[in-house]
Amino acid sequence: MFRRTFWFTTGVAAGVWATTKVNRKLKQLTPESLAATAANKALETGARLKDRAVGFALDVRDNMAQREAELGEALGIHDDPELPAPRRYTAIENNRSTPKYPEHIENTTYSHNRNEDH
Repeated sequence: MFRRTFWFTTGVAAGVWATTKVNRKLKQLTPESLAATAANKALETGARLKDRAVGFALDVRDNMAQREAELGEALGIHDDPELPAPRRYTAIENNRSTPKYPEHIENTTYSHNRNEDH
């Protein structure tokens, strides 16, 4: 009698465990769950790629500055070269004898019809 009860209880426990496991797997395979999982993995991958790209860009910038300093030292170029004095141009004065926009224009060929060009 004890042996039968033990095996019955063991079978029931195994059945409950297997049913729970199958239901969890079925919930993981629903389209919504698959889409959420794919989105999460894409976000993780994007964040990893961004971190790597930023690290690479910083390395390139540091190495570029180092190489530029080496080349400047080898060529004898100073970091702060003296710039020539700024040039000053004289402004052209406007001739005020003729108005820029006359108030009244006679015999104009300009048409105010906006549909004419189309």
